[in-house]
Amino acid sequence: MRLLPRLRDRWLLKRIPPGPSVRLDQRRIFIMPTAVGMSFVIALVLMLIAAINYENSLAYALTFLLGSVFVVAILHTWRNLAGLELQAGGSEAVFLGEHARLRVRLESRNRLYQAVSVGWPRSGLQQVDVPAGGTCEIELSLPTEKRGWLRPGRLRVESRFPLGILVAWSWIDLQLATLVYPQPLDGDLPQIGGKAEQEAEGVHAHGVGIDDYQGLRPWQPGDSRKRMNWKAYSRGQGLLVKDFRALAGEDPLLDIDALDGDLESRLSLLCHWVVELSARQQPFALSLAGSTIGAGAGVEHRNRCLRALALFGLPVEVQQ
Repeated sequence: MRLLPRLRDRWLLKRIPPGPSVRLDQRRIFIMPTAVGMSFVIALVLMLIAAINYENSLAYALTFLLGSVFVVAILHTWRNLAGLELQAGGSEAVFLGEHARLRVRLESRNRLYQAVSVGWPRSGLQQVDVPAGGTCEIELSLPTEKRGWLRPGRLRVESRFPLGILVAWSWIDLQLATLVYPQPLDGDLPQIGGKAEQEAEGVHAHGVGIDDYQGLRPWQPGDSRKRMNWKAYSRGQGLLVKDFRALAGEDPLLDIDALDGDLESRLSLLCHWVVELSARQQPFALSLAGSTIGAGAGVEHRNRCLRALALFGLPVEVQQ
């Protein structure tokens, strides 16, 4: 059963090679009747048989007229894709469980393209019109099922314009990809290191954001419910959370080997703390099975750590 898809993929690889930009031409466009079109053809055949049987000139004329409409529709349906250029747009990394959003740009050099559908059959196709000599950008959505690189593969581009009795389509590979981070899992981290290590000069803090109580601050999305001050809320003071900071001069170390549980749950917990500490602008370091990212802060450090968590433990060919 898998032999036919493999043969199709090999054939498409030779006929339509992958690339960040693809221009549709006669080699890359396929066309065939739709279900409505097949019914139309069957009706034409029956009309022709009736015209031959009864030798009715009016039936002949109507049959040939509708047949010529079908032939002309082939040309117009094909032309509604011919010359259209598709380019890969940017994409932003998402967390596992969120929908990945990949952008595709459609460009026309000289004519209007109407009712062009783009997407993957499993997630639905989006229909757009591309203005003559202009561009149109669409955002395609896909669910995420595992961390790492999401590469959805070949994209379907089709058009049933103008009559809907024929469909012209193509399968193109724009090498679209987006990075999927682990799903953040709220929880507390264990204390890191022994007493001698904690007393050593320049050593990392033995906890992450739980050493020094700073007071109360307004609740923000992503804050742990365990730190919410429900007494203050009951007194009508609004949603407040207890704010803890690491001790001055000490940078927290997020170490995967210090955690218990399966790999994915540990990565999810570390992901939560990377996001949490980055939001607080608290410098931290990350250790993943011997590979350490030094202490730092800011968006670039956050993204570097999240990327390391997303690709940790995956095969080398999958990480690229």
